[in-house]
Amino acid sequence: MSEHDPKIDLAKKNARMGMSVFLVVLVMLGLAFASVPLYDLFCRVTGFDGTTQVSEALPDTVLDRQVVIKFNADTHKSLPWDFKPEMREISVKLGQKGLTAYHAKNNSDQTVVGSAVYNVTPFKAGKYFHKIECFCFGEQSLQAGEDVSMPVLFYVDPSMAEDPHMDDVKVITLSYNFYKSETKELDEALEAFYNAE
Repeated sequence: MSEHDPKIDLAKKNARMGMSVFLVVLVMLGLAFASVPLYDLFCRVTGFDGTTQVSEALPDTVLDRQVVIKFNADTHKSLPWDFKPEMREISVKLGQKGLTAYHAKNNSDQTVVGSAVYNVTPFKAGKYFHKIECFCFGEQSLQAGEDVSMPVLFYVDPSMAEDPHMDDVKVITLSYNFYKSETKELDEALEAFYNAE
């Protein structure tokens, strides 16, 4: 028998190839499970697709440059609420505290829980729009007939003034779409949000 048996060499090559294919499949499976959280992280860090940022405090700098912030509200037909901004728009300086509120009323005779999907337009402004306090951070439960005011505390990052791609941005629109929680419609809206290009 020769020192290099071709059958043994072929078996080793096949074993290495099989292990390589197995590892590639394992990595691809791991990436598939991680894609939604990684995409969410990417959107939150970059502001991609109008995803806003979350902050704990206001910046130290306020610039003279002003931006008009418009507020939009939509409610899915499955959610028996009236939902609208209390103000249609305000003007803020970059770095200045912005405070507004949305009004919601449950028109049904039972407690209803809702969840909001949100973004800003133009999409490129998402990485500069920071929320400090917002009802959109969790589910909202309204008792039968309950009427509430839901505040939003925010600022537009002063670093926007240093971005030449933002020179044309004079107006930013903050939009909320409210859905009944734990429904197919909310799941579809969230899936569309995460899969948007």
